Amino acid sequence: MGRLVAAMSGGVDSSVAAALVVSEAARTGGEVVGVWMRTHPDLGEGWESSRSCCSAEAADDARRVAAALDIPFYILNVEEDFQRDVIDAFANDYLAGMTPNPCQACNQYVKFDLLLRRGRAAYDADAMVTGHYARTEFRDGRWRLLRAADADKDQTYFLWVLGQEQLARTRFPLGEMTKPQVRATARELGLATADKPESQEICFVPAGDYRALLAEQRGYAGTAGAVVDTEGTRLGSHTGFAHYTVGQRKGLGALANEPRYVREVRPERNEVVVGSRADLESSSFIVEQRRFVAGVPPAERFSAQVRIRHRGAEVPAEVTLIGADRFLVETESPVWAAAPGQAAVLYDGAECLGGGRIARN
Repeated sequence: MGRLVAAMSGGVDSSVAAALVVSEAARTGGEVVGVWMRTHPDLGEGWESSRSCCSAEAADDARRVAAALDIPFYILNVEEDFQRDVIDAFANDYLAGMTPNPCQACNQYVKFDLLLRRGRAAYDADAMVTGHYARTEFRDGRWRLLRAADADKDQTYFLWVLGQEQLARTRFPLGEMTKPQVRATARELGLATADKPESQEICFVPAGDYRALLAEQRGYAGTAGAVVDTEGTRLGSHTGFAHYTVGQRKGLGALANEPRYVREVRPERNEVVVGSRADLESSSFIVEQRRFVAGVPPAERFSAQVRIRHRGAEVPAEVTLIGADRFLVETESPVWAAAPGQAAVLYDGAECLGGGRIARN
């Protein structure tokens, strides 16, 4: 089994994942080291009651669990990398009219890159253990990323950025478990995090208002501009283009007799384009920054199911490669609010093939 680094967030999932491999290590002679990552300091107001995985409370919970499991525990400072690769990228995307997904950036650049590398260098670790709900399988000469047994908790949508090297050195002990089973296991083991509520917020935006982060990180308070329809007719005003995302309805005010949704954000014109619900449907879109779990695409053109948001429905589609970095997705039925910047993740049954970020028109 060797030595494993257990990525401990201070939540029940990572706690149980660590406990399961500690139990295995006791039988097989392996060793487990617990690591909590300090991604940024507490950010002031709102953090006192935050359940974020990055709060001081989370670090204390992770330390208590490690003590209960009788394993070494370390705090790894990754603030500089997290700021550059996650927070800065998040702010830059909003200011470019995109809708970012910071969890995917964190997985790609921090958890499954930096932590893996630091784990090998600092702790002589052979592999890493996380509390993600996903499964892996080595078959036909390569590693495959598979959906979790619990469809409601499956996190492969956030893990399409992983490749063969990461999967070979990562274990997902919760892949065959349901959330109730995880909590029951935590209670049986007497772990301090057994009944800890889940956090649904972005870890570095604990109050849930990313606009405050844009103001703090970029000095962006927003400049009023036009809200226009798909024909360019002015319908009203907005408070700043970066305060709106594709698919948004709240905050637009009364613009027409029927509901209006954000269809496009135009930073260069400081405009927000709105339309009816039907106006946001599309049957084809371009995806950029593509990555495939196998390291290579299945073919120049292939069939797959595509998902454009976490827990969203998977839609049958034809995928055609474009150049070295992009692909075209043509769906069997229309998808709604394909937001630039969000991930389009491809599946073949239970297997996650890879994905990319939806491009702007």
